[in-house]
Amino acid sequence: MSDNQVSRRELLRNLGISAALAAPGARLVSAQVAQHVHQAVAQEKAAAPKGEYTPKCFTAHEFKTLQRLSDLIIPADDHSPGALEAGAAEWIDYMAGNSPDLAQIFTGGFGWLDHQMQQHHGVDFIDAKPEQQTAVLDAIAYKKNEMPENAPGIHFFSWLRNLVTDAYYTSPIGIKDLGYMGNTAVSEFHVPEAALQYALKRSPFA
Repeated sequence: MSDNQVSRRELLRNLGISAALAAPGARLVSAQVAQHVHQAVAQEKAAAPKGEYTPKCFTAHEFKTLQRLSDLIIPADDHSPGALEAGAAEWIDYMAGNSPDLAQIFTGGFGWLDHQMQQHHGVDFIDAKPEQQTAVLDAIAYKKNEMPENAPGIHFFSWLRNLVTDAYYTSPIGIKDLGYMGNTAVSEFHVPEAALQYALKRSPFA
C-alpha cells in the first residue's frame, strides 16, 4: 500500500497513543495525517446541505468555545484570515473524534475554562466579555504562571495553542500565509519558528 493509499483508520489509529505520550501538542500528527483531516473536513462540508461542518466529538457548546479560542489564538489581521476561517476548530474536532485521549484533554479543558468563568463572572467562557476571556487565557498562556489551581488550564492551553497553530499552518489559508505557493507533497511538515512567533504575536494575549 502506497503512502497515498493509506486508509483513514491507518492514518488516525495511533492518535490516542500519540496524545498520551507526546509533550502537550508536540508533533502529534504527520503532514500526511494533517492534510488527510483537512481534506476529510472539506469533503464533509461540501456534502452537507448548507455546506456546514457538523461536530463529530464536541457538543455544540464545546465546539463554539473551540471556535472562539482558535480565533483568539490566531485572529484574522490585515495580512490574512485567521484560524477560525482556516477551520482549526473543525480540524481539531475531527481529530478528537478519532482519539479518546485527545477528546478527554479538550473536553476537560473546556470544562475548566467554564468553571473558572462561572466562579469569577457567573457565565461560561463563551458568554464572557472579550476582556474577561483574554484575562483567563493570560493566566494560563505561560508555564511560568503555573500554580496548583491553574495547572490543568496551563496543560490544556499548551495542547490548544499548538494544535490550533498546526491546524492553521497545514491549511490552505495558513500555507498561503507562509508564502508557500507550490503544491509538492512533503513527507514531513514543520511549522517554522518565525511562523509560530508571528502567530503568537497576532494573539491579543501574546
